[in-house]
Amino acid sequence: MRHLARHAAIAVATTLTALAASVAALAAALPASPLEHTSQAAAAGPARTTAVAAVTLALREAIGRLRVAEEDRTGYDRDREFGSGWIDADGDGCRTRAEVLLEEAVTPPAVTGRCTLTGGTWYSWYDDQTVTATDIDHVVPLAEAWDSGAKQWTRDKRIAYANYLDDPRHLEAVSQRSNRQKADQDVAEWLPAESARCRYLTYWVPIKLTWDLGVDQSELDALNTLAAACPDSDITYDPVP
Repeated sequence: MRHLARHAAIAVATTLTALAASVAALAAALPASPLEHTSQAAAAGPARTTAVAAVTLALREAIGRLRVAEEDRTGYDRDREFGSGWIDADGDGCRTRAEVLLEEAVTPPAVTGRCTLTGGTWYSWYDDQTVTATDIDHVVPLAEAWDSGAKQWTRDKRIAYANYLDDPRHLEAVSQRSNRQKADQDVAEWLPAESARCRYLTYWVPIKLTWDLGVDQSELDALNTLAAACPDSDITYDPVP
């Protein structure tokens, strides 16, 4: 589990320091295997050819950087294009759903067997509810991503998007009711409770920018209208080169 792995990494860091130089020298001398390159590519997020610094912008300025384009759902099939279920990207026994539930729990669930979760509570900020039964929401839904440019990606990249854990804004544990009301709608069609809307925009916009996903005109108009109520909101994202 990712939260446990982070604690373990801190615990062994001192021991590994003494070995780091020699290991790095050996690694540099050895060619990477084709299998390693393949597995890394399959788990990658947005393709980057060079290191690019994170960008922080006022929300209104960030909205102005969104690419405007007509949306097209032709050919969309969720299971075929984004994978038929959650994956265990880091091989720790917990699939993406469980990783999100463990990370976002208010009251942590018990973990048994092969990452079976029992109990626990979560705060669904979409509708200001504390719940014991949740759905995991793709903040920018898979169908919306497809419409906005993901249909041009490789299937591996789409699966990576569907299971993306490197940015906690992508996946949210929310009430089943709010997730099912939202379905695959964009911000022109569905919004969370009014108290959550600025937060929702500061998740939606950087996800679209990070993955170079477009917005149609109605979506852009809605974003600009809603952003007027969020004058102090900034967003940070990693741009695609």
